Amino acid sequence: MFSSVVATQNTLAQHQYIADIGLSTSLFLALKMGKAIFLEGEPGVGKTEVAKVLSRVYQTPLIRLQCYEGLDISQAVYEWNYPRQLLEIQARQHQANGAEPVTDDIFTEKFLLKRPLLQAITASRDHTPVLLIDELDRADEEFESFLLELLSDFQITIPEMGTIRAEHRPIVIITSNRTREIHDALKRRCVYHWIEYPSREKELEIVRLKVPGIGERLAAQVVDFIQAMRQQELYKLPGVAETLDWAEALGHLQTERLDAAAINHTLGLILKYQDDVDKVRREIMKDEL
Repeated sequence: MFSSVVATQNTLAQHQYIADIGLSTSLFLALKMGKAIFLEGEPGVGKTEVAKVLSRVYQTPLIRLQCYEGLDISQAVYEWNYPRQLLEIQARQHQANGAEPVTDDIFTEKFLLKRPLLQAITASRDHTPVLLIDELDRADEEFESFLLELLSDFQITIPEMGTIRAEHRPIVIITSNRTREIHDALKRRCVYHWIEYPSREKELEIVRLKVPGIGERLAAQVVDFIQAMRQQELYKLPGVAETLDWAEALGHLQTERLDAAAINHTLGLILKYQDDVDKVRREIMKDEL
């Protein structure tokens, strides 16, 4: 499936992901070299979708860690199930007829709550899972250090149990919207690629593929309008995800051609801030005068 760069590009296309030669090359090399791939770009350009496609291609579970401010090891890696451990100790106390309960084996796997990073390591016993670390830039910088051991040796150390190693290396996809810079130590362990907004031709191809019921004229008008909006100074530029949502919505409304009324009624599909909506509506009104 991924025997060459061209084969990688074709495989992605077969699973409805249109990738340029740059992304296909980076992904091919990451898979061949057993490295994580680090994808940066504006929101909505298809970074997360790469992980979903790989999960479908390999028919393997997609394990997702959604990053956020304050994320720490207990939410990302593991924590002990303290209520269950306490119940176990109490049950042993009753069985021991007053003697001191044995607590040597309460720090074992059955008392462990596995979070996404540890799930990816343990799932690797049977197959190669896809691990998506989504929007790493939202997490605090300290969290990145938790990932270094994983990305270097694909192992996680639990003090009470020792080191757990992956038998089959997970396919790791890390995404960032670049709201802050990621540390060089993490980037060195990855194959890096920046995903640009697509060209008009590529975006039109994506719309045809993902929204097959849309008319050719309307598809072209939708893409042209989105491309024009990305040239404006908006707080949040629409991504490919918004293009697809808008095209699908216009199809549900049985719209045959894009006009001022259709745009005004559906701007909420592509713009998520009222200031942006007001600005675009003013531009539309100017064009009508």
